[in-house]
Amino acid sequence: MKKNTMAAGVVERVAFPNKAVMEIEGVQVQVKNALPGQKVEIRLKKKRKNRWDGEVVKVLEPAPYEIQAPCPVFGVCGGCLYQQMPYGKQLEMKAAQVQELLSSLDTPYPFEGISPSPREYGYRNKMEYSFGDPFKDGPLTLGMHRRGSMHDIVDASDCRIVHPDFNRIVEATTAFFRERGIPFYHKRSHEGWLRYLLLRRGEKTGQLQVNLVTSSQMEVDLAPWVELLGALPLEHALTGVLHTISDTLSDAVKPDSTRVLRGELDFHERLLGLDFRISPFSFFQTNSLGAEVLYGVVQEYVGDMRDKLVYDLYAGTGTITQLLAGVARKAVGVEIVEEAVEAARRNAALNGLEHCEFIAGDVLGVLDSLEEKPDVIVLDPPREGVHHKALEKILRYGVRDIVYVSCKPTSLVEDLKLFLEKGYRLERVRCVDLFPSTPHVETVVLLNKHT
Repeated sequence: MKKNTMAAGVVERVAFPNKAVMEIEGVQVQVKNALPGQKVEIRLKKKRKNRWDGEVVKVLEPAPYEIQAPCPVFGVCGGCLYQQMPYGKQLEMKAAQVQELLSSLDTPYPFEGISPSPREYGYRNKMEYSFGDPFKDGPLTLGMHRRGSMHDIVDASDCRIVHPDFNRIVEATTAFFRERGIPFYHKRSHEGWLRYLLLRRGEKTGQLQVNLVTSSQMEVDLAPWVELLGALPLEHALTGVLHTISDTLSDAVKPDSTRVLRGELDFHERLLGLDFRISPFSFFQTNSLGAEVLYGVVQEYVGDMRDKLVYDLYAGTGTITQLLAGVARKAVGVEIVEEAVEAARRNAALNGLEHCEFIAGDVLGVLDSLEEKPDVIVLDPPREGVHHKALEKILRYGVRDIVYVSCKPTSLVEDLKLFLEKGYRLERVRCVDLFPSTPHVETVVLLNKHT
């Protein structure tokens, strides 16, 4: 077997997050973007210590269970990977991936399965679209990146994982700026005006926010665009149209300024009986109904909180902190992003919650200033997991129960190794699917230490 050799094989399984595994001539080969049971033709790309990495050239035979993907740009768009997989099979695969990773810990644990998203399609409450072209010097397009490309943009006006209102706005916005010949921002030359379109909606409130992100290189009259949006036949109430200027050279949206063109700056959502006021760039779970399932599992794992102090570390906008504050003696949320902490405080006041406190700062540093020992700790860290020094400080508390919410099971497994070394055991494990058709999965673990 040599580099660029063509070969064929049947995918045995897909390891997290998107590593299709097969065996060819007794050697393990990994490729991306293939499904269990598919027979694929591949090209060998790189030899590793115990395997080869390859790329799929074409699918020779579909998997027995495959269905027709409903999205017209499926396979071209870099978003969804598994729309041709029945949802039940997606759930089975994600659960198996997490179990495979946890099995490397070599410790018994009760796996409680995977909770599905209440909606398979139309579940996203937030979408960030990019302006660009489908090929060099092509027509202005608003959509998602082409799979494997940092520059080509695929028309996403018929996306299936968002509400139809999003698609109507994308289609109308594309036509509006295309007709006027407004240029998009080119990443290489850093010239142009149109950058992104951010759409957010409240699943429970029916509110809709539109945020156009541009550079400062032109002055464009946006009043006709706002009027056009207001005339669209939308199911949601258009409560805010914003214009954000961002001149950062990076791909991330870093606002220099934001002005309100219509309505209000913030929009509102409700989760599990609580109201949340969400600013334009605040983090909020992108699947509202799925988030209720996830946070319900957290509440269940935390258990009876009466007369107890809980620390919610990596609290974000404080959703978990507030949910627990209603039943605990006190809940303390720690978050490094100051804007998120300010939002958490506003929302706690909005919900009349007095038994919660929010601290802005890095968990690693804040833990040194928290003198009272908590009864329970909730961890909901970013994708890379908990910093090892912060993990050591958390372990020094020696609390009986820790609930760990993970959006990346590979990072979770690495952190769990240290918990197990310090005498904790996996009391309960459950997955929650917030992102159907994608590789992502949430995992909730209850760690228990008998004293």
